[in-house]
Amino acid sequence: MADRLLQHRAPDGTRSVILARGDRAAFVPGVETVIALAGRAIAEGRSLLDTALACGEGSGVDLAAELAAGHLIAPIDHEDPAHCVMTGTGLTHLGSAEGRDKMHRDAAAAAHQTDSMRMFLEGVEGGKPGEGQVGQQPEWFYKGDGSQLVGPGDALGMPAFAQDGGEEPELAGIYLIGPDGTPHRLGLCLANEFSDHVTERHNYLWLAHSKLRPAALGAELLLGEVPDHIEGTSKVLRDGATLWEKPFLSGEANMSHSLANLEHHHFKYALFRRPGDVHVHFFGTATLSFADGIRTREGDVFEIAAAPFTLPLANPLARTKDQPVKVGRL
Repeated sequence: MADRLLQHRAPDGTRSVILARGDRAAFVPGVETVIALAGRAIAEGRSLLDTALACGEGSGVDLAAELAAGHLIAPIDHEDPAHCVMTGTGLTHLGSAEGRDKMHRDAAAAAHQTDSMRMFLEGVEGGKPGEGQVGQQPEWFYKGDGSQLVGPGDALGMPAFAQDGGEEPELAGIYLIGPDGTPHRLGLCLANEFSDHVTERHNYLWLAHSKLRPAALGAELLLGEVPDHIEGTSKVLRDGATLWEKPFLSGEANMSHSLANLEHHHFKYALFRRPGDVHVHFFGTATLSFADGIRTREGDVFEIAAAPFTLPLANPLARTKDQPVKVGRL
């Protein structure tokens, strides 16, 4: 049984939280947001699931119908978007056995390894340390604050100056920093860590620029133990037809780093342990339509689905208007 929390917003703006257990979903009485429920769980020293169950069970919910109606929003947010930090790690997934073997053979034969290859191989070697040990640190990047977070069905807007808008199907860890500065993982979300791969390809030092984009979260916050193996499907739809489709893998069995190691190297920085802040941390992927030569355009729809999540994450691609900036002088 997969336990999930979702956030619901009615047409009049009223907020609610939904608890889904297996095929059954119902409103959680007296709770408006997941962050409020999480704060209560921290204060009471118990799990999010137990805290939600203690609230009782409200009326039942048809999740598919609520998703279609646009009533399900991102399963985490903060009333002050500046206190929601979005970050991520890359070069964390092994890919297929064939691809992994090819990378090793190419690396061994190369006269000079790229920084990306070196970082990947260092992660394979030291990304899953033993108990009580610190492993190799991963690639890390900043995506933005909560103003960049979009939910299911919302458009992923690439800036007017962007050279590309491409999907990255992956998992995101959701965290709330407790009053004493302790990071608490609330759960995992299906995510689209949307990026500009043309900019990144031009020069890897432009990775930081390519990542300053919106990102989407699926409607469900998966509670409890992290699945070791997650297998899903990533699609690009154009004019209602499938332009590109490919399976993707995630979970620690398919990664060169453990989640604990990725979390350590993020939260080791004191500025990321500010009480009350929400963190959305993307764990990476090995599957991109861009790598298969797909060039997206406005109106394309990215669709990501993976069990044990029961709802797909679908977002159309849009381009925002040009917003020239002139710096004032005081």
